[in-house]
Amino acid sequence: MFYQLLKHVLLGPLLRLLFRPRIEGLEHVPGSGAAIVAGNHLSFSDHFLMPAILSRRITFLAKREYFTGSGIKGRLTAAFFRSAGQIPVDRSGKEAGKAAIREGLGVLAQDELLGIYPEGTRSHDGRLYKGKVGVAVMALTAGVPVVPCAMVGTFEIQPPGRRLPKIRRVAIRFGEPLDFSRYAGMEGDKAVLRAVTDEIMYRILALSGQEYVDEYAGVVKQRAAEAVERQRPHRPHRRLSGPGHEHR
Repeated sequence: MFYQLLKHVLLGPLLRLLFRPRIEGLEHVPGSGAAIVAGNHLSFSDHFLMPAILSRRITFLAKREYFTGSGIKGRLTAAFFRSAGQIPVDRSGKEAGKAAIREGLGVLAQDELLGIYPEGTRSHDGRLYKGKVGVAVMALTAGVPVVPCAMVGTFEIQPPGRRLPKIRRVAIRFGEPLDFSRYAGMEGDKAVLRAVTDEIMYRILALSGQEYVDEYAGVVKQRAAEAVERQRPHRPHRRLSGPGHEHR
């Protein structure tokens, strides 16, 4: 009920008025039945803008940190994601990834739309990064189509670190559904999962026009953070004098 209230009365109309999104290929999103909508992830605004223009409800697998924030902003964010029925996902390890897949398959088993960001995290520089294979596992296990989606302009209105988005027009593009039924029963084959995931990312790339990086975004982020840390000046440790110590 809260999801419908946000979408049709409160947040949805406001977002459509402010950002006037150009919608392309909306007819590619199935009007009924289970499907995965797989998109690039450029901004926190993505969570709100795509659902605002879809006629159907879509459930996203959202990182757990959105549900555990502190302060006023954190509590409001957590309340929104819980009330809108989004699913918290722990991204801390392999077992956490399996739990996320189980949650996603549960959504698809109810003939609903599942929203996924195959990159696993927001792009920190506007480029498109290598996709994780969880989207392929779910598509093959559930036997559902994957609709590629590209958010265009959302990085510019709200890049990482910016609290409030700039009011600018954005575009949301949907591609033709991808049918992977030819790989039925092969969800345990790593080579197949990689091929399916790469095909999804290629379609997203064709829609978005981004620069592609054949590395995981999380790895690149970590490497950049370590480089910044190495460049910081470190204070030398001072030796304390006291009983048993003498100056030289």
